[in-house]
Amino acid sequence: MNAELARRQMIEQQVRAWEVLDPAVLAVMSEIPRERFVPRDFRALAFSDTRIPLGHGQYMMTPTVEGRVLQALELDGSEKILEIGTGSGFLTACLASLGAQVTSVEIFERLLKRARENLADAGIDNINLQCLDATQGLPTGQFDAVVVTGSTYHFDRLYVDALTTGGRLFVVVGDPPVMDARRVRRTGDGNWSSESLFETELAPLVNAAPSPAFRF
Repeated sequence: MNAELARRQMIEQQVRAWEVLDPAVLAVMSEIPRERFVPRDFRALAFSDTRIPLGHGQYMMTPTVEGRVLQALELDGSEKILEIGTGSGFLTACLASLGAQVTSVEIFERLLKRARENLADAGIDNINLQCLDATQGLPTGQFDAVVVTGSTYHFDRLYVDALTTGGRLFVVVGDPPVMDARRVRRTGDGNWSSESLFETELAPLVNAAPSPAFRF
């Protein structure tokens, strides 16, 4: 595999083609070696627009969705960022390159260990990794941006409450096969605005509350 050619094709034919036009986002996705964050058995798929299994029923987002996530957060380099679901660490690395500091939480210790190794290999050090079930509580403090890398069956204001005023949240809400990717902006205490960005499908967060059963 010619990694550099495949990377350019990923950016031009997939990411940019799906309306990811932010120069900073395109640059960071071009510079961070995505293939190093992909499990060895799946490295041939590193630049394909497909979900890549990580174990424990978890997957890397596709490059197109990763690009849309990063663009939606409107990062300028000064932000404290919270990531729910570290996964392989690739999106974490992109967030750390686009913001000032990233706190990333992962429920599976094995995935967190692997992500820590991947991030160290890539020279990313402005991160704080924690093993935590984010459906039960979040790290203390407030953040300028929050990204939830697993879907939720219904919108939970827990993630909005973790934002500073003006902060942005990316979250995917709904049931498969069609889910709503949203950018939520906190506008004040107890207030926020929500914008639907695109339809997608993500595996749900572990321990996410299910949708209420339909009753006649």
